[in-house]
Amino acid sequence: MRITLSTVAAAGAAVLLLAATPPSSAAPASSGRDQGAQNLGDPDYGVCRGTDPRCYHDWGNFDPAKGYKLLVYSRTAGPRHAHLGTPLGPGLNPPLNDDNVAVKAMIRIGQENGFAVDYTEDVGQLSSAGRLLSYNAVMFLSTTRDTLDDAAQTALRQYVRAGGGFAGVHNAFGTEYNWPWYEGLLGNANFYDHGANQPGTVLTVDRRDVSTQGLPQRWAFSDEWYNLVPAPTKVRVLAEVDESTLPQGVRGNLGHPGHGDDHAVSWCQYYDGGRAWLTTLGHDVKAWTDEPMEGDRYFLQHLLGGVRSVLGQAPFCR
Repeated sequence: MRITLSTVAAAGAAVLLLAATPPSSAAPASSGRDQGAQNLGDPDYGVCRGTDPRCYHDWGNFDPAKGYKLLVYSRTAGPRHAHLGTPLGPGLNPPLNDDNVAVKAMIRIGQENGFAVDYTEDVGQLSSAGRLLSYNAVMFLSTTRDTLDDAAQTALRQYVRAGGGFAGVHNAFGTEYNWPWYEGLLGNANFYDHGANQPGTVLTVDRRDVSTQGLPQRWAFSDEWYNLVPAPTKVRVLAEVDESTLPQGVRGNLGHPGHGDDHAVSWCQYYDGGRAWLTTLGHDVKAWTDEPMEGDRYFLQHLLGGVRSVLGQAPFCR
């Protein structure tokens, strides 16, 4: 059966209707995989972070009546993933090439699911918190290395503190290594290394979240399976990879031995006033196109749910 982005969007929308009520201000129910944020002030990053919604700043900056809008940022200052294609021109929404498949996929997913998508690789577009506040969420899509200048770092931090949403996808974890606040935004996590791009089995460990409802407990997918140092803490882990299913093993090219029985690939958290949904998945070009790849519809359904939750279209991190 040929899988299309339209099919994914339709399936995802049907599932996400199950969670269409606004998020409650009460603390979410505990989960066996929920590492929790009982200490609201984090000693490592000096901010309120974790799964307690009291860490969120609901200051009324985002009016649902105005619709929902996502900014996709994919600037690279180092190795560039094939799913990003050729570098984009300056400004907002420059012309796209045929190989800019991941950005094109996000535009189409937005069109099919009720949110607008702007995109850029121009750091100047992120230099003002006021400009960012016109978006319900910002996505870092396989950004690489130091992609922000001082003004953009300040603007992103002020935006998140004002209740903004953040989605970090794949090599967002290989970005801004020397900025502790950003490492905290990723859930106290950073890319260290990876093994071969290979098939494996994703375990849906928390099926209550809007990004995991309707996903199988186990589903096949191919990726680089990032090893992380540090690894996420005080987050709600949503999905993991079963390391025993990786035919070439999990050991990374810099020697990381993997994470054993708890190798997270997706999670969510409140952070410094905002909301963050994170996934290390999304390496393969086929995951972003209509070219068949096992598990791609589940990946895109998972991603769609996560984006909708940080946008405020659906409950967050439940």
